[in-house]
Order: sequence, then C-alpha cells, then structure tokens
Amino acid sequence: MQTLQQIIDANPEAETFRFGDSRASCDAILALIRAGKKTATCEAAHHYGPGKDTWPEVGRRDVALDWDGNPALMIETVAVETRRWSQMDAEFVAAQGEFRDLADWQAQYRAYFDRSGGWSAEMKIMCERFRVVVDYAAR
Repeated sequence: MQTLQQIIDANPEAETFRFGDSRASCDAILALIRAGKKTATCEAAHHYGPGKDTWPEVGRRDVALDWDGNPALMIETVAVETRRWSQMDAEFVAAQGEFRDLADWQAQYRAYFDRSGGWSAEMKIMCERFRVVVDYAAR
C-alpha cells in the first residue's frame, strides 16, 4: 500500500482533506462514496482562499483521508460552481447521497455551517461534483 507521502509525491497538485466533522460522519461519507451513492459535496465558500483550503478545480485530483489521516480515496473534480444557500436544489442534494430531501439537507447543513464558521441565508457555497479515481482500501 502506498503511503500518503508517496501519493502526494506522485500527485503534487493534490490537496488532502477529510469529509465531515467527526469520525462517524467521515466514515459514513466514505462508505456512501464507495457505494457510488455520493458523487457531490459542498462547503461554505469562506473556507477557501489565502491561508485556507484551495478552491477545487475541474480535473484536479485530491486525496480524501480517513479520520486517522490515512489515504482513503483519490477523487477527481468533474464540476465546480458557487451557489448561494437559497439556490440549492433537490438534484444537487440527491447527488450528495446523504439526505432525504432538500429540507433534510437544509436542516443538517445549517447545523454544520453553524458549527464550522457560521450560517446565513445569503452565504456562498462551493458545490463540487467528483468521481473516484482510486480507492486505497481496495488495494
């Protein structure tokens, strides 16, 4: 199995990150991706910029880590856009694979955004679609 350093050395443009904000959330999201049920994600736009995370770019490959910091998946961004909270729709929510419907997404993401820097009805959200390139658990 490749180490994280070997993966980054071979893919120097790759960012590393974790899905979710807890071990349980991270594990559940990785399982949804591996099952093919999650092909999209989103994050508050204020998490990106100088000294913060790098905005996803179409074609870039990034490494999703498990909660312990081990490589879990390499994903490739296939689309990225910015929306306001009020512009989220049921189709994008369904691609995230975690929510019953738009109302469930709104309830869960509002709580998440409140925990991770604040929520507002006009906030900008980074919306990313991706595909799995490598599942490191399958190797």
